[in-house]
Amino acid sequence: MKHLTKYNKLVLVLIPILSFAMHFRVIQLDLIGIHVWRQTQTQTVINNFANEDLNILHPKYNTNPDTNRIMRMEFPIMQWIFALFFKLFGNHIIISRILTFIMGIFSVWGIYAMLMNIFDNKLCALIGAWAFNFSPEFYYYTINPLPDNFALCCAIWSAVFFFSWVNSKKYYYLVLSFLFLTAAALAKLPFILYASLPIGYILVDFFKNKALHTRRNILILLFLLFMLCAPLAWYIKVMPTWNGNGIIKGIADNKLKPLEILDILQGNLISTLPELLINYGSVLFFVAGFWFIFKRKVFQKSSFAIFLIWGLSILSYFFFEMNMIAKVHDYYLFPFMPLIFILVAYGGYHLSISPMPYMRYLTFFLLLILPVTAYLRTVSRWNTEQPALNIDFYNYKNELRQLTGKNDYCVVGNDESHFILLYYIDKKGWVFDHDYLPPAQLKEWINKGAKYLYTDSSIDTLPGIKEHLAGKIFDKNSARVYRLK
Repeated sequence: MKHLTKYNKLVLVLIPILSFAMHFRVIQLDLIGIHVWRQTQTQTVINNFANEDLNILHPKYNTNPDTNRIMRMEFPIMQWIFALFFKLFGNHIIISRILTFIMGIFSVWGIYAMLMNIFDNKLCALIGAWAFNFSPEFYYYTINPLPDNFALCCAIWSAVFFFSWVNSKKYYYLVLSFLFLTAAALAKLPFILYASLPIGYILVDFFKNKALHTRRNILILLFLLFMLCAPLAWYIKVMPTWNGNGIIKGIADNKLKPLEILDILQGNLISTLPELLINYGSVLFFVAGFWFIFKRKVFQKSSFAIFLIWGLSILSYFFFEMNMIAKVHDYYLFPFMPLIFILVAYGGYHLSISPMPYMRYLTFFLLLILPVTAYLRTVSRWNTEQPALNIDFYNYKNELRQLTGKNDYCVVGNDESHFILLYYIDKKGWVFDHDYLPPAQLKEWINKGAKYLYTDSSIDTLPGIKEHLAGKIFDKNSARVYRLK
């Protein structure tokens, strides 16, 4: 496989071309699939930036239009950037998908650059970039608008420039690394743990060289702290407003039983890790990475401690948020991705140069099937017959959007997410779920300006609700729309 290094640039161009071709059908679809809740939430903020208020400090949802609708979660840097393109080209979901895909390309190229800085080996870097691109986790989300994609891309390039600084000691690389780290932490707070890379380096340097670089290291730490002031200030300000959000308390607010915790650990270890994060085709490389670390006694090198500290910091995040991650929120595991594919690249490379011919052939075969296994694992997530929302709201979205005025307030349900259906009908309004809408609540919303009821619920048959309905204007399958008195 060594001859592949002659064509490394060609392979790095081939990866996004092949990935785009494999995603082409999906890029043209509206938001569907697993975690469409989080996708529509993100896209709603993008749309409202573009159509209403471009102030980056005012991310707005579509719920509760009697308020300012501002809800500050992650710093909406990605959503704001996307909104600029919506301003230029109009409101088309394909713009978000293509921009997310472009971020994915830079993530893949970043993995290649990071591996080159770590191993200084083109074949190893190519194997890692190829395998990373066809991680089912990355492959699925790389066209879905989530701030986690932006944070992952920035975190990867933060690592790229950090290792560039380690190799060259040119300080502009460190500045770039901290800038990307700041952007990553702003977009998703867990990526602040990538600060463990420079902190780990300084700790290793201290124990190795004692006080030789004390002044330099103190200045680096102070500069790092200065750069992280922005994300720290944002989250310290907004986190108290996250009422009922278990992310803040993490495992400290755990209500799970020991067997449920073991089930989460088992599910992530034997299913999420090999099946989604790695790809079954790359599992051998991942395991081989550990094998060659011990066989070659890499752990005896002082630089190994940097990766160990990095890994332990990400593991601490997992255990703290384990009850929130559970077996559902797979995109919460993005911070693990670069570390995972360092191991995949290292193991895959050594298998590819094995003195045993069958091992080299097996490695080549596994690399070839990665696109197939990634596709097979994720294709069901883009099933338009099962879009992870009420299919009637998906199929009739254009009719439902045009049925009422753009500025007409609506009551919508059932929708546990409080985002999906308002996104699909492109309206502002109030949301109910679980077939629960007290007549007094509906009356209150009518008094606040609600003009229509969009529903797939049976609540419209209840006498207390029927008295507020002025007439049905849409009725197809489970989707119905009423004028409100």
